Amino acid sequence: MDTTRPYEDDLRRLMVGIRSAITFFGILLLAIVAFAGWSANRAATETEAALLENAFNQAIASVLDGQKSVAWWDDAVSKISDEHVDLEFTDSNFGVFLTETYGHNEVYILNGKDQPLYSYAEEERREPAAFEARREDLTSLIFEVREGRTSNLRGRPDEFGQSQTNYKVLAGAVKLARWGGHIMSVDGRPAVVTAITIVPNVDLSLHRGVPNLLISVIYINDDFIAKISRALLMPELKLSAEPARGRAIVSQRFVGDDGIDVGNLSWETRRPGHVLLTVILPLVACGVLGAGILSNQMFKRLRHASEELAQREAKSRHASRHDALSGLPNRMHMLEKVDEWLAKGNLSPNGRRAVAAYVDIDKFKDINDTLGHETGDKLVRAVAERLRSRLRAGDFIARFGGDEFTILCLAEDEQGGKRLAERISAAFTEPFSIDGQSMRVKASIGIAMAPDHGTTTDELMRHADIALYDAKRQGRDRAIFFTADMARDVETRRAIEVDLRAAIERNELRLQYQPIVSCRTGEIVGAEALLRWRHPERGEVPPTTFIPIAEDSGFMATLGTWMLDRAARDTKRWPDLDIAVNLSPLQFRQTDLPKIMKGLVDAHGLVPQRFVLEITEGVLLEANASTTSTLDALQAMGFQTALDDFGTGYSSLVYLCNFKFNKIKIDRSFVTNASSSETSRAIVQSVASLGRGLGMEIVAEGVETEYQAQLMSLFGCTELQGYYFSRPVEVEQLSALITKFKPWQAPALARPALIEHTSGQSKASA
Repeated sequence: MDTTRPYEDDLRRLMVGIRSAITFFGILLLAIVAFAGWSANRAATETEAALLENAFNQAIASVLDGQKSVAWWDDAVSKISDEHVDLEFTDSNFGVFLTETYGHNEVYILNGKDQPLYSYAEEERREPAAFEARREDLTSLIFEVREGRTSNLRGRPDEFGQSQTNYKVLAGAVKLARWGGHIMSVDGRPAVVTAITIVPNVDLSLHRGVPNLLISVIYINDDFIAKISRALLMPELKLSAEPARGRAIVSQRFVGDDGIDVGNLSWETRRPGHVLLTVILPLVACGVLGAGILSNQMFKRLRHASEELAQREAKSRHASRHDALSGLPNRMHMLEKVDEWLAKGNLSPNGRRAVAAYVDIDKFKDINDTLGHETGDKLVRAVAERLRSRLRAGDFIARFGGDEFTILCLAEDEQGGKRLAERISAAFTEPFSIDGQSMRVKASIGIAMAPDHGTTTDELMRHADIALYDAKRQGRDRAIFFTADMARDVETRRAIEVDLRAAIERNELRLQYQPIVSCRTGEIVGAEALLRWRHPERGEVPPTTFIPIAEDSGFMATLGTWMLDRAARDTKRWPDLDIAVNLSPLQFRQTDLPKIMKGLVDAHGLVPQRFVLEITEGVLLEANASTTSTLDALQAMGFQTALDDFGTGYSSLVYLCNFKFNKIKIDRSFVTNASSSETSRAIVQSVASLGRGLGMEIVAEGVETEYQAQLMSLFGCTELQGYYFSRPVEVEQLSALITKFKPWQAPALARPALIEHTSGQSKASA
């Protein structure tokens, strides 16, 4: 029995209590002092900002007051009108008077229709039309004064209006007049802009129609700011483009009433809380720190012994439940977590779910084989770190071994799985840097959710694994969610895999042949061998079903060798035909093709020149020295080679330059679309022209109509293959077909007419 444990627990609780008390009261005291200092400084700054705002309001009122001295005047009404403007009077009492007496920079007078009657700027009278350069900037203010209601400018208190209420003689003028003032941007510069109507002050009978409008512009420059600074006793008040810097400097954005940012107002603020923050607060902090150090030293040795024991125990537990390479939880830890979440997660089909995702790095084996296991290990660690950084708090990630990771999370709805898949996929969008080398990798993801896809750990993880398998089968680099169909499909695939292995032994497989017709002679000049399987129970199993299973199961090489052997036997029936056999990428990599083909030549008397090996672009996509060597060896033996399905997938002219082919087979999709797609026609013509220039035969696949046959021949194809001539037939049927086949001849259709017909179909489809 461990008698030290109660003592250690009591010691730990005591230490925690003392530390908590010291920390709490220390932080509380520091917070009080800091808040008091900060609040005092903030209050001072807010007061200064309010004083500045009031100063600008008073400046607007002062400008309006200066305007009033000449705008509310009988002579101003009678001597400034649409019919006549007394320029000497207006210069003296408006232009010169307002600029020199009150410091206005620009003065404008508009008539009742807001057309300019008078302009004064830069200390001289200008043409009235000079106002038009300012109209756009001042339109909102004019609207506000004319309509007597708010425009899109920010409202300000009417300091000027409040000071006009005590007039007796001018009461009539006050009632007739309208005014307004704002801080605005004029010609890109901040300015005080005011407008006031020109009305009579004594003879109110002079007021007729819409009054003229007096507008003044005073630019807010250094002198303007300096006056406010002196009036408010605010040193260092400045208006600048960039914020000012300094220990006691406050800088605020200065935005005009029109919403335009005109710069930064900066000033030296009073800091009544400065002493609290710079003197009192550090002293209090030192006291709190000292108390903490003393209490820490008191328990340091006792705690050290206790922690050392706990660390050793934690390391031992961690090592048993974590992966040594990545540092992530291992399979055992993950399964425990799944058990825990399934038992206590309160999961339901309509609510909370547990999401399990298998993540597998695509083509990781190739990385290990080409760059070495050390690089592979570094990539595993980099992927683990990237995935961990993309997960939420509470998500769980583990490494199951090799390049496979498992991620577990709780989701509140059925979309949780989709969101997890998006986070995982995002982790692979950027390349990984391994030893200074940029490495771009992708991942396949299989996802299952509980309770939708299982209520036990075994079910959930098995179904996620099935989904991962389906993601890889569909081409990798994708996230797939488990469905019940997948489970059935897996069982079906396993059954087909077992039956396919036995089918070779029971001789259930056979070849059918589809004729290839020459465009020059119209006769059958070759045939393509196509693998077929008639299952005793399932009936005809499509190649699209059993070929991928053979590739995934690793016996595609055996199946391909059987197909080559059978085609070699059948070739002797038609010594004048070229027989084509398709080679899969896996077959190309897993077998010694030159050796196999030489064996067929020796065993069956195969004539290499009459045998065409069709190679898909997948072989060339991963081409290496071995690929080139194999192709060169086959061609040296006399075998013809054809590039199959050209135009799809990763088609590249580089293939035609780097590898010498006897034939190019244009994919059926281009043949089908050639009558309606200008792009497809251009591709067919280009490939045919290029192939002929390189001395290659051009075979068009998927020809189903007389029109397509004629069109492909016109575009330069040398051979045609498709249902128009014949479906794939059994061995015996091909011999009979050759005997009775009537050479194909194009209808008597002129070349220009055919091109016109093709163009018409393209336009109609568009």
